[in-house]
Amino acid sequence: MEENIKVGGEKKARKRIYPERLTVDALDGVAELEKLCFSQPWSRKSLELLTNEGIGVGMVCRKDGIVCAYGGMMCAVDEGQITNIATHPDHRRQGYGKAVVEALIKYAKNNHLESISLEVRESNRAAIELYSALGFKVEGKRKDFYTKPTESALVMVLKVK
Repeated sequence: MEENIKVGGEKKARKRIYPERLTVDALDGVAELEKLCFSQPWSRKSLELLTNEGIGVGMVCRKDGIVCAYGGMMCAVDEGQITNIATHPDHRRQGYGKAVVEALIKYAKNNHLESISLEVRESNRAAIELYSALGFKVEGKRKDFYTKPTESALVMVLKVK
């Protein structure tokens, strides 16, 4: 399926991106993406939590069999907490991160979650813009939440219902 997008005044066709549920077979690729994107990546063992129904959920996008983006969310009662969203540098600004977040939102709706929250580095303008465009609102700040480098986090929340 293709959708038309406007780029520089002209329309270009972009293939629709369909994330899939994260399964054990994709964990090695997700773990590699974690190492590439984060100064303190989750271990493969920790990422396994995102494949355990009732604890967490992960969504992954692959292109030509390679993991190019993924996101994870831990679930407790009626709340979701997005843990990580990562897109390979070669695939950024192509809709993969957005597709992953949209898939997590759809999962939250289908599973009757009330809200989804996340933390994002204050300097990560691209991510903040994406989350804002999808309806997340800044509801707080965590001082010095991140390390390597030390930076505060914005807490963003989406009311699902």
